Order: sequence, then C-alpha cells, then structure tokens
Amino acid sequence: MAHPVLALATAAVTAAGCVWYLPALADLRAGADRPVSRRMRAASCVTAWATAATVAVLLLTTNPWTWPAAAATTGTLPALALLISSAHHHSRETHEAATHWTELTPTQPPPTRDRTRYVVAVLLTTGLTTATIIGALRLAENPDTPTAWLTTITTPALLPLTGKPTTLMYPAN
Repeated sequence: MAHPVLALATAAVTAAGCVWYLPALADLRAGADRPVSRRMRAASCVTAWATAATVAVLLLTTNPWTWPAAAATTGTLPALALLISSAHHHSRETHEAATHWTELTPTQPPPTRDRTRYVVAVLLTTGLTTATIIGALRLAENPDTPTAWLTTITTPALLPLTGKPTTLMYPAN
C-alpha cells in the first residue's frame, strides 16, 4: 500500500478518535479533581492518539517504513506503560474506597431470604408427581388404548399450563 493512502487512512482514524482523546484531555485538564488512575489512563489515551497522528505525518513525509514503525513503537510503549500503571492505581483506589465504606457503614443483619421460589417449586413438583401417578394408573387400567398412552405422556406436561399461577402467588383479598 502506498504511503499517502495509509497516511490518509491513519489521519482519518485519528480525527475520528476525538471521541476518546477529547474527554481524556478534559480529564487531564481537570487535574487533582480526578483520581490518579483516571488521569494516567487519560495520559495513556492521549499518548496513543498522538502516536497515531505522528505516524500519519511521518507516512506523508518519509519514504522508508522504518521511521513510521519506529515512531509507532516509541509511542505505543509509554502508552502501554501508562495504561498498566493506571490499572495498578485503580486497584489501589478501589481497595481504599472499599475500606473506607466498611468503616462508614454500620453492621446490619443479613436480609431474610425470600422462600417464594421454594414454595412454587414444591407445588409444581407435587402437581407433576400427581399427574404422573394418575397417568400411570390410567395406563395400568387399560394399556391397549392409544388414548391411555397419550394421557400418560401429555398430562404431566399440560398440568402446569392449566393452573393459574397468579392465584397461587397473589391470592385475592
């Protein structure tokens, strides 16, 4: 690929990257109002996009590939170092914030568990078991008819559909 085409593509991507580097510049400009991890992440973002812009200019001005490749490598390494350092600082800040919140909140008893799902599960299991027993007894009475086999197979599956679960969960007053 020719250098001017690649330079134009890199410049277009860099211009479109303003959705990342403009907020990062705002974070850097805010200074001490932002946490250290956020400012370092913003510095990493600005460094990476500045590297892309530099590579676009070098693609237009130089002919060999060595200068743009060297600039890309030279800019990517500090951006990665800043990003890793930002992650480390973010971990520390999160741990510190968690420690402060545990000191501020009083100890509370754990909330009571909601046992509604267990009641529904027991009712459903009881209904399915009853339907299976009824189907098996009907099949034992007259095993030669096809309707007995059909009833045995479909009754357990249809029983939950025939009930009204809303009346079980929300009884009328």
